[in-house]
Amino acid sequence: MGKSLGGPFYHWVGRVGNTVGRVVNGVNVIAMAAARGHRVPSEAQLPVQLKVKLVTQFLSRVSPFIRVGFEDHAPGMSAWNAAVQYNLENAVTGVYPALSIDYPQVLFSKGKLAMAAGLAWATTVDAQIDLSWLASVPAYTPGAGTDKLAVLVYNPLEVNPFLVSVGDAVRSDLSFDMPVPATWSGQVVYVYVSFVSSDGKVTSTTQFAGAVEVQ
Repeated sequence: MGKSLGGPFYHWVGRVGNTVGRVVNGVNVIAMAAARGHRVPSEAQLPVQLKVKLVTQFLSRVSPFIRVGFEDHAPGMSAWNAAVQYNLENAVTGVYPALSIDYPQVLFSKGKLAMAAGLAWATTVDAQIDLSWLASVPAYTPGAGTDKLAVLVYNPLEVNPFLVSVGDAVRSDLSFDMPVPATWSGQVVYVYVSFVSSDGKVTSTTQFAGAVEVQ
């Protein structure tokens, strides 16, 4: 039997179905358990298992980015488990068994850097998403013109659904043209933006730019 210490999915200790939580050196680790016969999960366990499966499969494709994106916001947890915990609690929608990822609520990073002010997008050229933002950084909020732009584009129709760009533009550029495959024309993709400090140690919280139909 598993138990949650401090709230849903926080310091999850024990077993729920085929998912096990444990604390190792003060870090909460969430993993799939080794198979044990043919034990049938309870009705209460099934929604939890499906949520964990949805979130971990979705995030695993960009796990290197998440290791940076949540590293600054994971006290007592690995960056990966902090990302899983946040998205389990905030980015799953629907009623079991009709559960799905709530794309506008997904975070790939959660940090202290200033977010992109006045973030906007346009599609004026084929196979390209034009992003723009303002130079302003709120007072008492860290942020520099050298912060690297990070863009994630997710296409749920693709076998390899993520495109990732980190450092192809910086905050002071105020715009970036994100190329996408020409075969994506007419398809709706989900666009996420954040900044990473020039030394790669601090990030901003992910912003959902929007659901964009590729021209």
